[in-house]
Amino acid sequence: MTVTIPDGVLGIGEFEPTFEAELAARYQIPRLPDGPGRAEYLAERAAGIRVVVTSGRPGVDAETMAALPVLEAIVNNGAGVDLIDLDAAKRHGVGVSNTPDVLSDTVADTALGLLLMTVRRFGAADRYVRGGRWARGGQFPYTGDVSGLRVGILGLGRIGSAIATRLLGFDCAIAYHNRNRIAGSPYRYAESPVELAESVDVLVIATTGDHGTRHLVDRGVLHALGPEGYLINIARGSVVDQDALVELVACGGLAGAGLDVFADEPRVPTELLGLDNVVLFPHIGSATARTRRAMARLAIRNLDSYLETGELVTPVLRPRDR
Repeated sequence: MTVTIPDGVLGIGEFEPTFEAELAARYQIPRLPDGPGRAEYLAERAAGIRVVVTSGRPGVDAETMAALPVLEAIVNNGAGVDLIDLDAAKRHGVGVSNTPDVLSDTVADTALGLLLMTVRRFGAADRYVRGGRWARGGQFPYTGDVSGLRVGILGLGRIGSAIATRLLGFDCAIAYHNRNRIAGSPYRYAESPVELAESVDVLVIATTGDHGTRHLVDRGVLHALGPEGYLINIARGSVVDQDALVELVACGGLAGAGLDVFADEPRVPTELLGLDNVVLFPHIGSATARTRRAMARLAIRNLDSYLETGELVTPVLRPRDR
């Protein structure tokens, strides 16, 4: 395939490696400098930038959009668009695409793994053996069962639904909370996050991460989940009041937590590192070779489509005529 230099396309941020490789096989895209040279670059070239391609941090904020006066579309390699200011995109009529569906199964698998490891304390059991404590201290302490648990899913979208399907195999009773009740859903609907948390053994966070869901799981929700409840988060760290979570999981206010995401990644609160009732993953929800390749190719399809037709394949926001 011939590598082309598309007119009016700018890359922002450090691209995920698979996306970087797949994109480089098709396009040669200039990258916005980070730090020195950024302002000068924008001053010289901003008037010609129609499309931004991004993947992860730092994303595209309102200030960057304002500096690109003819920007029409943002192509994002990832399902989450929390690093893109969607309100600013709406104001400017800028379309935004993401990579839904192709990662749902992999992220749901991660959620299930976190739930199993947290409730059954598999990670702690592994460390118990590796540290020689089995021989010295005898039987590892009893843990909880996963089968038959009451599980609440906060955000019953594509990923949340895939998680629910997996949990049915463990005879779990599923409940959920969304902004709106889903017609025809077989699962019990809770009117609020607090109502959901107080009625389940495990709360799984699978909602979007944006300003509308920031601290949706606040201290009140965590208290409702209670000292026998477990929190699993494969969404975004911003959805949870992390300070309250750290406090409660450390003092017995929660039974445990399984976390793939944090408020200030890659920084993880040091208080969590020594707790055996907490499982910590380095944001690997979709990190398989197959899934990252599928995400990259879908992002490139969005770019291809927009350059050829002016339409995005998987729009979060559709571009408005300017």
